[in-house]
Amino acid sequence: MTVIVVGDVVTDIVTVHEGPLAIGSDTLASILIRGGGSAANTAAWLGSAGHPVIFAGVTGDDEPGTARVAELTASGVTATVRRVPGVATGTVVVLASDVERTMFTDRGANRLLSPADADRALDLAADARHLHLSAYVLFDPDCAPAGLHALRAARERGLTTSLDAASAAPLERHGSLPAVDLLFANLDEARVLAGAGTAGELAVALLDRAGAVVVKSGSGGATWAGPSAAPVHVPAVPVARVVDPTGAGDAFAAGFLAAWLTGADPAAALTNGARLGALAVSRVGGRPVVA
Repeated sequence: MTVIVVGDVVTDIVTVHEGPLAIGSDTLASILIRGGGSAANTAAWLGSAGHPVIFAGVTGDDEPGTARVAELTASGVTATVRRVPGVATGTVVVLASDVERTMFTDRGANRLLSPADADRALDLAADARHLHLSAYVLFDPDCAPAGLHALRAARERGLTTSLDAASAAPLERHGSLPAVDLLFANLDEARVLAGAGTAGELAVALLDRAGAVVVKSGSGGATWAGPSAAPVHVPAVPVARVVDPTGAGDAFAAGFLAAWLTGADPAAALTNGARLGALAVSRVGGRPVVA
């Protein structure tokens, strides 16, 4: 039942600003420091939901790295994180409003992810059924071989695989993604990969890259497409107020995987993903609250 998640872990410096940015002047904002990284976020949401999960990544041997590993452990994640002296843990500055977020990224130690890091996680979980990878790993030439190795090694061991398309701008520069059993993409990412179309049309078009596809449309809900059935759409879960969209897609992926890997049908898995996505946008940062 265990899920292995491979990818980035960073410190998020989250700036939630009030109203439009006043370029060249001052903008009122709330500023918080949180654990982040797309893959680490997904692992944290899985762990907090009680699903067995192992996270494989790299941090610096520094105070932020210690804090990031401790946060994952507190969320119920088994963290196989390699600590590297002399290299800083990755940092992302997030400029967020209630509708959008922009990120400035220093990948730091994440660049050092190696095939051995993925193998260590795979060796740790004899009962692992699935490996989830964030495409941020594939966008960086330094660690892309580790991401490709993780997918290949998982398949060789009989695990299913999923990939989060991660971000439209680097995806457009990168140009392609490897084949997986399940692909997660938001509307912008899906359009980079498949051109224009509705969420359902894009999900079907992307079936040449994956056994099944989930296209996330934010407040418009989410759509699943598989090889032998009509697309399935579910609405978003309403929230009283969107506070910060950071990590919503990571939470959605965790909710979907937790249901899908325990036998739920596409509609139920989408609904569970939408539920965690709604929790994510209702608070600052990309992680669940840990008591």
